[in-house]
Amino acid sequence: MTEPVLEVNHQADQAVQDMEQKPAVAEELPAEELPMPTAGKPKGKKKRNKKWIKWGVAAVVVVALGFGLYRFLAPGKDETTVVTDVVQYGSITSKVENSGLSRPKKSESITLTTAGTVTEVFVTEGQQVHAGDKLFTIDSEAARQAVEKARKDVEGYQKQLDAKYKAVAGLNLAPTFSGKLLETVKLNPGDTISEGQVVAKLVDDSTFRLKQYYSYAYKNTIRAGQTASVSIPALMSTVTGRVDAVHMVERISPEGSKLFEVEFVVNNAGSLTADMVASAVVSAGGETIYPYESGKLEYNRSGELKSTVGGTVISSSLLDYLPVKAGQVLVRIDGEDSENEIFTLEQSLSEAQKALDTAQKNLDNCNAVAPIDGTVMGLALTPGQELEANTTVIQIADTSTILVDATVDERNISYVKQGMPVTVKSWDDMEYMGTVESVSLTSKVENGVASYPMVISLDNPDGTIISGSNMTYTLIASENDNCLVVPIQCVKNAQMDDGSIGKVVFVQADSRPENAIDLSVPVEGVPEGFYAVPVETGISDNYNIEIKSGLEADMTVFTTVQTNSGNPYGY
Repeated sequence: MTEPVLEVNHQADQAVQDMEQKPAVAEELPAEELPMPTAGKPKGKKKRNKKWIKWGVAAVVVVALGFGLYRFLAPGKDETTVVTDVVQYGSITSKVENSGLSRPKKSESITLTTAGTVTEVFVTEGQQVHAGDKLFTIDSEAARQAVEKARKDVEGYQKQLDAKYKAVAGLNLAPTFSGKLLETVKLNPGDTISEGQVVAKLVDDSTFRLKQYYSYAYKNTIRAGQTASVSIPALMSTVTGRVDAVHMVERISPEGSKLFEVEFVVNNAGSLTADMVASAVVSAGGETIYPYESGKLEYNRSGELKSTVGGTVISSSLLDYLPVKAGQVLVRIDGEDSENEIFTLEQSLSEAQKALDTAQKNLDNCNAVAPIDGTVMGLALTPGQELEANTTVIQIADTSTILVDATVDERNISYVKQGMPVTVKSWDDMEYMGTVESVSLTSKVENGVASYPMVISLDNPDGTIISGSNMTYTLIASENDNCLVVPIQCVKNAQMDDGSIGKVVFVQADSRPENAIDLSVPVEGVPEGFYAVPVETGISDNYNIEIKSGLEADMTVFTTVQTNSGNPYGY
């Protein structure tokens, strides 16, 4: 569009030059060829004619410049070009690229939860240490007191829980020894029973005991294990008894005699009962030894059957004089309240144990040793320094293996698998080889895009990878060395007749291809002679995409339309 203007400018300049050069040319001609002046004409008129000629030439130049400027700036007609490509066989590699932050695979930090004073520091920042190496010592009375208090809390809750466990065993109320029930309480299902309530008296009437007193004159005569004849007046019979124990007490009788006590055991054949009057006669050294007075039979063992829990009676089989055996369930109780109490105590004990573990760990940290092999990082301790509670004082990091926390978007997550090789670059373009250590199945959505956390593992034996630095990664998601490919721009998303959205490529053909389809909404910009063909796509890179079906090699396909504006300045 600029040529007319340039041409006009050139002609105008040439006209001016010709007019200015003519006098000079005339002076160079021979004398005989010089024009003769016309007679009768004033000399000044020639000068006026020359002046008008110059003004005329200047006017021509102005007009030419204006016309050229108009042609240059006037809007031109836009020209369009249809861009096509050819379907061909080629190789394609799909890559996944993103970035993440590096961190040590293993690190441990030491935090004090109580205040203290630094007494000694044995390491420096950046020093390599081994597990068990001494790091520092801190004096903290608060840490020692915290451990003592936590230990007492644990012991207290444990005692309460043990007692409650024992009590809950009484949900099935049973005697602890065999015997007979007396003075039972009538219990019906649904009745409320309270903790510690006595429901029966339990006696062991298989044997009876009898206490007798004898004169000190026989203190060396009667011994444990001797037999005796026990007279039962109520039965008008005599049974055999055995000396169970001799107690050298000093009972003084009204007559002034000093007496000692002997306990006899008498087996019950079934006719004896408590409070029967009886007396035991011992034969020893050829003489018969009589007691100072008669005594009464006592049960060999007796106790109370009582509930150890509160609740509601489910069933009861309590009856007076009922013979029972040890462990026999007599009363069943619904102990929901007790179970709730046990649950609460268990929770309290668990919390107390955690508090003790934390307090003990904090106390141990006052005389800290390296928990792992690694490098000392974040050390800010000096002897005499006062530390506040909840202060992180040191970190040990094992940087021999570095992890990179990265993400994969939802378009590529299906390609990424654990164990895949990954190329990783640091900020200074140093390249490292790593592997995918893990890929999360839980996505995070930001700005409408779902991404999945991925962890990359890198060997770092020489420590060149710095923790906390930004790293970029590249991994090959998929590749195909022999497949049909077209530029990505050739594949269009289009609305089908049924309303669904599908992928199509517009194929140039003289007649409609057999697999061509009609679109309910035409794709804008596609010229005549191109037909929509549905395609199945595969992997893609930044430029091309794999065509699995729908096209054949050497087909000409529509890519886009380029518009060339007639105005070089675009307006």
